[in-house]
Amino acid sequence: QVQLVESGGGLVQAGGSLRLSCAASGDTLSRYATGWFRQAPGKEREFVAAIRRGAEDTYYADSVKGRFTISRENAKNTVYLQMKSLAPEDTAVYYCAVHIQSYYNGYIRPGAAPSEYGYWGQGTQVTVSS
Repeated sequence: QVQLVESGGGLVQAGGSLRLSCAASGDTLSRYATGWFRQAPGKEREFVAAIRRGAEDTYYADSVKGRFTISRENAKNTVYLQMKSLAPEDTAVYYCAVHIQSYYNGYIRPGAAPSEYGYWGQGTQVTVSS
């Protein structure tokens, strides 16, 4: 069973950058597609980005496309989310999770629905001040 721990959040001014990490233990993260989600107060959890198992295909929400980059470092069993040009509307708790079906089917494209994912981390707070 995989355990995920997010880190790297913090307080940053608008226009700044942060890099979030999603470190895995208990299993090899590259066996799964992995996604990043975020949840702002009073809002539902929303998809941010995902990286496909094995291949390096990546997918982004329209709101972060061109500003955020998801990547993986297999040697560290970690997936990253590099965030640039941050804006106050990016303020949220950021979570990583693995796409459950991708463990059994490496060709599946990870979707944007939180229900497709499991083994959620505890989240890391990102606050962007204006």
